[in-house]
Formats: sequence, structure tokens, C-alpha cells
Amino acid sequence: MAERLAASLLPAASPSPSPSARRATVAAAAAASFPSPCSARTGLRLRSRQPLLSQKAAGRGRGVRVVRCMAASDAAQLKGAREDIKELLKTTYCHPILVRLGWHDSGTYDKNIEEWPQRGGADGSLRFDAELSHGANAGLINALKLIQPIKDKYPGITYADLFQLASATAIEEAGGPKIPMKYGRVDVTAAEQCPPEGRLPDAGPRDPAEHLREVFYRMGLDDKEIVALSGAHTLGRARPDRSGWGKPETKYTKDGPGEPGGQSWTVEWLKFDNSYFKDMKFLSQLPSEEQKEQDLLVLPTDAALFEDPSFKVYAEKYAEDQEAFFKDYAEAHAKLSDLGAKFDPPEGFSLDDDMSAAPADEKTEEAISFAAPPPVAPEPEPEPAAEPTPEPVAAAVATVTSDDNNGAAPQPEPFVAAKYSYGKRELSDSMKQKIRAEYEGFGGSPDKPMQSNYFLNIMILIAGLAFLTSLVGN
Repeated sequence: MAERLAASLLPAASPSPSPSARRATVAAAAAASFPSPCSARTGLRLRSRQPLLSQKAAGRGRGVRVVRCMAASDAAQLKGAREDIKELLKTTYCHPILVRLGWHDSGTYDKNIEEWPQRGGADGSLRFDAELSHGANAGLINALKLIQPIKDKYPGITYADLFQLASATAIEEAGGPKIPMKYGRVDVTAAEQCPPEGRLPDAGPRDPAEHLREVFYRMGLDDKEIVALSGAHTLGRARPDRSGWGKPETKYTKDGPGEPGGQSWTVEWLKFDNSYFKDMKFLSQLPSEEQKEQDLLVLPTDAALFEDPSFKVYAEKYAEDQEAFFKDYAEAHAKLSDLGAKFDPPEGFSLDDDMSAAPADEKTEEAISFAAPPPVAPEPEPEPAAEPTPEPVAAAVATVTSDDNNGAAPQPEPFVAAKYSYGKRELSDSMKQKIRAEYEGFGGSPDKPMQSNYFLNIMILIAGLAFLTSLVGN
């Protein structure tokens, strides 16, 4: 589409160029007429697998390269957004609704559909009214209002990444486990790409256990992951005006923090731990009428975790072992956050290892720069060579033929700091002279080893001084 629009901007009367020249001209016109999304991203890492204009062909300075965006989101901006989310959590106590926001964006995934975005999942579609209006998403407009200012501040990140970043950060800031997240999710662009209603779980189905399996199996999740993810109900409250479940308020929610009201599953409903399983284990044993009288909420899908034989194995385990719950939850949350997503780069990237998942040839690419290039350090003059050596055998030739010096004694290979320096720069002459002077001051020389043990001499001198001191004192 961009090529067709750009082609319409080119002069009508022009000789017919070759196909390759026409593509280059169209791309250049498109770049000039439609600003790249890269231009708004500060510090974006870039790559140039197929540059439209090479330096050699341009014949200009070294400071400009034509490159394309490497990722759907900028890692530096994602890190900034994460810090802003942490501050938002401290002032608004919105951990539960941010977790729900991420879950409901990714929870529409259908593993039986291959095409993106028809398959649903973490694609940022929840920002459109067409999906926000689904019954299961009641109240999530409030979550979107909370994080929209962060999206405006960091335009170089996608909604899909922001929703999942907010969800994982909320879990971690509430005391939960570190989620092994990756980023680079691509956004859908129109409301027509939203998934149909009815893919999210219902709190009160006729057969709760069967319903949970129907919904989560469709996503590719298993019984262990269903139970582990259910443990996120340790956070938050249900409000009858939003979901139709829960009480207007209880003794645990009437005073907040945050907006008061609703009914929570746990006493400390802003703390992520395994108390959900402990409370559900006790409450699920009560008759349904008595459950309704309690201040803690028990949904039919909650009770099913201790009624269904397969679910009960994991629910009992998590009630006794918080460490096991944290481990399984972190893995399940990360898996859920990736469902249905299309990543750019395809393997995604992590914020915690500085995008180490990116291919090696892309890590060293520089950001685009229109400033004057930095001065290049002078390179040491190479040793004269009679014939250029093919690269695959260069190392072998350096260690074999260079030592065969017409029968003369083998010459040591000159030390080149650039071979061992990460910056690949040679030491300055002044630094070389300083190192040589200090080394010779110890009695040594760069060309020969020291004749005596310097540290042994120091120890003998110290011992002699100590002996003289004792004599004078006596």
C-alpha cells in the first residue's frame, strides 16, 4: 500500500527505470512522504539486513546508514514504562485490574486458528471499544484510562506489549514471582480485527470444571496451568456492578486501599501469595449457603479446584507449598502472555538481559545518526606481506610461516592491545611509555623478564626494617 501511494507522488513523465531502480526510488519516496515509526523511538536498536542505499554507492560520509526497525517496541522505552507502572501501582493500588487487562487481551487465543490476528491473543485489540464492550471485560475501561498516559509518554511501544508489561509488573510488585517475559508483540490496527465475544471464561457455568477445561484447553493450556493461573485470585475483588458477582463491600474491602468496596477472595487482597489456595481449601468444604455468608468470595470455578480430582492435586500442593506455586505460576503467566502474539523480531526480546535474544549480527548494529561521525582512531600500520592470505587459514599461517624466518630465531608475536580489548582500540603512545617506565622501575623490561623477585625483595626489606626498629627500641 505504501509503495502504491509513494509511486503516485513520483513525476509522471520519466523514463522507465529498471525493476531494482524503481523499487529503490519508490522506497525513497515512501520514506520521505511517510515518517517511519522508528523516528519517534528514542534509542531504538536498528538493523540493516537489506539497506536501500549502501555507503559505497552513496559515496558520502560515514555518519548515515539506511536501516529499518528491528522490533515492534523499543526496549529502552519499555524499561521507562515499567518504572512508570511501578509508580502508578504505588499511588492507585491497581494491581488486580492491570493483571486482568493483560489476561483478557491474551485470553482470547484459539490454537485451532493459525492466521493472525484471527486467532486472537496478545495483540492489543482490547483497546478498541468493540472488544472492551464484551461482557467479560466490564470495568476494564478503567485500566485502559490508567495506562493510556504511559502509552502517550512512550509512543515507541505497542499496546500489546504494554498490556502484558503492566500485568507482569503488577504481579511482581505485589510480592509475586519474577515473570520470564519477552517483548516485541505487534498490534492489530483496526477494530475489525478484534476477536468475537465468548472466548473468555465464565465465573458461574453449569459445569465449572468442564468449562475451565474447554476455555483453557482451547488456548493450549493444561490442568496444572489452569490451577496455577487461578491462584492470581489472591489479588483483587469482584464487584457486583461490573461482573455480577460478590458483595458490594466486606470488612476487608470497605476501607480500601484504593476505591473501597467489592468482595475479595483473600484477606490481604493486594498481596500475591498462596493464601488463595489455603482459603479456598477451607471455604470449599462449607455448604454453598454458608459460603455465601462469608466475607471471602468463592466462585463456582474456585470451588471446582478442590472438587475435581485432577485440579485438586495441584490445588492441594499449592496450598502447602508457596514456592512450588510461584514457580508454576511464573511459567504459566509467561506462556499465557505470549498466546497468539506475533513478535518482531520473531524470537522476541527480554528486558532483563538487554535483548540478548536478538541475533548476534543485529546486536552490534548502531542506531541511525545524522550527526558528524566520531573521529576514527588511527590504526596501526600492518606488517608488510608478500601475498594476501585466505581468511580461513590466516590464523594457521600467522603461527607457522611467520616463525620460519630463514633459519633465524623465532620472533615473538608483537602484542596488540586491540586483540584483547572489547573496544578494539590500540593503546596510545603516552600510555605505552607510562607502562614501560613503571615496569622498568621495578627492574624489568618489556623485552626481558626481571632478574629478581620484586615482591620477595620488598618482604626482605620490610623484615630488615622491623629488625632494626626492634634493636633501636631495646
